[in-house]
Amino acid sequence: MRVPVQITVLNLPRSATLEARARTMVDRLEKFHPRIVSCRVSIEELRRHRSRGRLFHVRVDLRIPGKEIVSNHRHDKDPYLALRDAFLSLRRQLEDTTRVARGEVKKHQGRTRRAVRGEPS
Repeated sequence: MRVPVQITVLNLPRSATLEARARTMVDRLEKFHPRIVSCRVSIEELRRHRSRGRLFHVRVDLRIPGKEIVSNHRHDKDPYLALRDAFLSLRRQLEDTTRVARGEVKKHQGRTRRAVRGEPS
């Protein structure tokens, strides 16, 4: 199934390569959860300064049935690295959500009530 992807690029010249990289990363996420409803990717250059350099911010909003997962990442040199790190964080969150849904996460047993002094056990 093709995931509907919305890619927004702000304060940065539009790059077909950057958008293609974002689309391939979204396609890879289908391995971790087959029922992805939608995905929004926002790539933004926050600042461009001679002495301080550039700062890129990537935000990925992913919707699966019953939950929305959000990942943010900033990088000061390369938008591709910010994109990669945001998707790695998103993948980990998606894997955790899938594990919980499958029941693979260990659940702690409820605590037993301790006897209070003066009460019989």
